Amino acid sequence: MNLTGKNVLITGGAKRAGRVIALKFAAKGAHVLLHYNRSEKEASETASEIKALKAKATLFQADLTKSGDIQKMLAEIQKQSLPVDILVNSASIYYKTPKESVSEKDFDQFIDANLKAPFLLSLEIGKNMLKKGGGKIINIADWSGFRPYKDFMPYCTSKGGLITLTKALARDFAPTIQVNAVAPGPILAPPDMNDEEKAAIARTTALNKWGQPEDIASAVTFLAENDFINGIVLVVDGGRSIV
Repeated sequence: MNLTGKNVLITGGAKRAGRVIALKFAAKGAHVLLHYNRSEKEASETASEIKALKAKATLFQADLTKSGDIQKMLAEIQKQSLPVDILVNSASIYYKTPKESVSEKDFDQFIDANLKAPFLLSLEIGKNMLKKGGGKIINIADWSGFRPYKDFMPYCTSKGGLITLTKALARDFAPTIQVNAVAPGPILAPPDMNDEEKAAIARTTALNKWGQPEDIASAVTFLAENDFINGIVLVVDGGRSIV
């Protein structure tokens, strides 16, 4: 797929890895439909960066844990005559949930944000992609969906579910729509992580270093451009999963 002029909906595209993904698509000439929830300031700044690249950016606000918000956003996209050619489910929540304190509420929040929202978006947008004869869906999973790590039970479970959802959608939407996922390893450290902890995690990778958001963005655009990959999970973790 040639990305020039294509409408790309990126959830959570205002900051962190989502922002870099958005800029990568913009650099390739795509029209970025930039979703955000509470990060309005960052979304506006990212939109300005996209426009500086001579690409188009349109902002959409929604709390993706609320199905009503999802439907309103999709209705607004339709109203503006912006059929989605590529959907990137990047929005995600992430925080520690030790077994001593994790709650049902935590579990529900992770499932709603990291799994249910991509399911609803993929289903609704996928139906329109089928009508127009094609499209791409790319989910941002996590290597921990394969190898869960301690104190993040609901998060790892939600990402493991997203990996399975990717394969199920790929099977059900084939041959018209390609659905794939990118599973990052250590890319962006949490704000409260100190240098010693960062160094320890770097040593757990085969490449002995952290990756960069650009590594994820390049993987996402690769999957968007390739027309013969379907149902795979591209692990971008510096070899952490094989150490």
